[in-house]
Amino acid sequence: MSEETSKKPMTDEERLQLAAKLDKELDQFINSREKRSHTDGWPEDRWEEEMAKHPFFMTKAPEPGEELSPLMKGLQQLKYDPEENTAQELAEAYKEDGKWHMKNKQFRLAVWSYTEALKFNVTEAEYKSVLYNNRSAAHFFIKNYRSSLLDAQKALELKPDYEKARWRAAQCADHLNRYDLCVELCDQVLKAEPTNAQALELRKKVIARKTLKERDERKAEQAKRRKVEQFTRTVEQLKERGVKFEEKDALTNEARLKPRLAPLEDFIVTADSNGVLHWPTVFCYPQFLSTDFQQQLSEELTMEEVLLNMFAEPMELDEDGQYAAHTVNVYYENRISAVVRKVDLKMKIKDILKEKTFYVYEGTLTFYILVKGSPYEALYLGETRTPLKLNK
Repeated sequence: MSEETSKKPMTDEERLQLAAKLDKELDQFINSREKRSHTDGWPEDRWEEEMAKHPFFMTKAPEPGEELSPLMKGLQQLKYDPEENTAQELAEAYKEDGKWHMKNKQFRLAVWSYTEALKFNVTEAEYKSVLYNNRSAAHFFIKNYRSSLLDAQKALELKPDYEKARWRAAQCADHLNRYDLCVELCDQVLKAEPTNAQALELRKKVIARKTLKERDERKAEQAKRRKVEQFTRTVEQLKERGVKFEEKDALTNEARLKPRLAPLEDFIVTADSNGVLHWPTVFCYPQFLSTDFQQQLSEELTMEEVLLNMFAEPMELDEDGQYAAHTVNVYYENRISAVVRKVDLKMKIKDILKEKTFYVYEGTLTFYILVKGSPYEALYLGETRTPLKLNK
């Protein structure tokens, strides 16, 4: 009988004793090993982040300036090393990068990639035209329309029948408001494809915008010419009347005639076609510390006519009904000599301006209205005034 057949089978108790002995020996062996931390692997709390850096598992390209893993550095060296690749291969590598960036809408990185590809001395004109066209597309998506147009035109120089580049050049010309160039490019597109609906529509739209722009420019030029003519006519009338201004250069500097008060600032003194002056005017009420404004007061009106119009309806602040054309006095101040003069209500505005003591300041006529014989009138007339020092 053989030795194998002579062995007795182990009992369950013997099996348990043997398993316990083996576990004990294994624990003794493990505990006898030198204890040290594991530093070569990935940290448990960052294994996903580390894996994402591996070229085989990464979902996005590294950003410019971002630290690369050793493996990525090695792969990049193989891909971009000029000693390992021809100029064509290097240009193709950057071109593929640009294509990837375009697909992922990283247009600025795409511009950079195509720019790098163009640095290599690739002699094939058609290949270079593709690079210029692709960079034109990247520029277009970030609204660099001028750069996009230049690249599209460069692509067309290298490949005159490059219709994709021609269409993008037309779109850029549209965005840059280069109407004639856009129409010219659309005509070239339509020559190759007469039924191109996009080119037909763009051409129509651009011609309409050009027509509108030219019309607006003509209107603006006419308005500018009318403004110059009106200012010249106004200055002639002011000189003819001998109107005096605090500002010495008021008749040579139009800005000096512009009123500073907000309700009047858009209403400079003007002479109409009949030579009649219309003045921005402020009426002050010292009693109420308030003002009224006349934006275009005709010089042909008498002060009495002005008051009758102003007091045709009761003033809101005049609760006692004291203010009327026949119950008030009107004054103006000469700030240079610090004097006050009462206005003859029968006089026209243009005649008031001829008085020796009347000076216009800030392009505005200013009058003060007070009730005759009122304490407010006395207080106003009794104020101490200091002569104005004019800049020489």
